Amino acid sequence: MPKVWIINRRGLLFGLAVVLLVAAVILTSNSQADKVVPADAAPDQPRVIHMVTGEFEAEVAEDKEIEAYRWDPGTIVVNQGEHVKLSILGVNGKSHPFYIEGTSIKGEVKQGQETVIDLKFDKTGTYRLICLAHPDANHNGPMIAYIVVQ
Repeated sequence: MPKVWIINRRGLLFGLAVVLLVAAVILTSNSQADKVVPADAAPDQPRVIHMVTGEFEAEVAEDKEIEAYRWDPGTIVVNQGEHVKLSILGVNGKSHPFYIEGTSIKGEVKQGQETVIDLKFDKTGTYRLICLAHPDANHNGPMIAYIVVQ
């Protein structure tokens, strides 16, 4: 035989209050503070891109080694007009003087130090970050990174 429940007004109000309280807890636990903010959501703050200097070595014959230096990552993508801070940490190699082709930007990355470059490109295209110490295979290179502006 089925049971019949009789709920008075007081029990109904109590149940409704419990449901509202649970709903409020759920809504506040999913607040904006817990959500991930996309990188382009704060246009007043520049995006920081991290890069390091790296080195590859290999023994090709007895008593003969080859090595090559590179920027890592080797390609970065930025938006036209976007303010970017390129932070390069010198890990391998004592000194890497560089310039960015097609701009007036030049500098040097030293081992154990961080070099920060402010970037903002007005034109789309591919810009090369070239190390002057390692420009080609004869100088343990080429140590070139590509900055793609879209």
